[in-house]
Amino acid sequence: MTKIELDPKSLMNDAYHIDGITPSECRSIFLDWALSLPAGQDSASAIHVILAKYGATNPDHPMTEVLHQGLQAAAKPTRRGGWRGRKRD
Repeated sequence: MTKIELDPKSLMNDAYHIDGITPSECRSIFLDWALSLPAGQDSASAIHVILAKYGATNPDHPMTEVLHQGLQAAAKPTRRGGWRGRKRD
């Protein structure tokens, strides 16, 4: 198994090696992976690294699609409500 810095638990590596994995299972693994990223790590750049490592050779894998969806979601920040959404002086 190959470990890369942004996949210390080998979640992505394992996901790409599970035969018959479903998109739903990939989304669950993706969430676990995203929550385990180091504090302050930009998720979009981490996704790009994972896609470069695994997605290029597995373009039709469900995890590749989930990662692309993750990039789209990261590119569309949403306004936070409450006091966090208000301008501060």
